[in-house]
This record gives sequence, structure tokens and C-alpha cells, in this order.
Amino acid sequence: MDSIVEKSLLFDFYGELLTEHQKKVYSEYIQNDLSVTEMAGLLGISRQGAHDMIRRCEKILNGYEKRLELVSHYRKVKQMVREIQQCAIEIKDCEDKDLLHAKAARIARLSGDILEEY
Repeated sequence: MDSIVEKSLLFDFYGELLTEHQKKVYSEYIQNDLSVTEMAGLLGISRQGAHDMIRRCEKILNGYEKRLELVSHYRKVKQMVREIQQCAIEIKDCEDKDLLHAKAARIARLSGDILEEY
């Protein structure tokens, strides 16, 4: 997970599990898009210290995701809801009864999976 969106999601889901100092440092890095040098100056720590803290936070957050899979589940549910929404859009103006039944069955299956799994 290298993209800023991935890192931001991990921080959104697990950031409260970091120490206050870790949260502050990682929040500045993720939410304010500060460079390591800018963060070091702002927080009064060395550039290496800021870099190490970011890497440590990323390792911690990735460890939580590996064990708990909350971001993974979030993405899975979000994709299922997109599919339900697409089926509903396709049903809206459809007059083909077979297609309507197929889409309704798909919606029922997806929503059932969401309810069962989550």
C-alpha cells in the first residue's frame, strides 16, 4: 500500500490506535502532505527521526490491517454497494422482464452477502 489514498485510509481506520505523538507526526505527513524535512522542522525533530517515525507508523498501521482487515472489508462492501446501485439504475427504465428478474436476484444476492458477512 504505497499510495497516499491507501495510507490515508489506514490512518482513518487505525490512526486512533497510535500514540498521540505518532498520530501527530503521521497526520501531518498524510493529511497536510508535508515532506519529511518540513515535518522535522515543524515538530522540532531530526529529518531522520521524522522519517523513522513515518516508517514505524506505516508498519504499525499495515500490521493492524493485516490482522483486522477493516480497510479490505470496507472496500469489498463499497464495491458491492456500487454493484447494487448499478443494478438499480439498470432496472429503473428496463422493460425486459427477464433482465429485471436477473438484476433483482443480483441485488438480493449482494445485499444478502453484505448482511451475512458484515
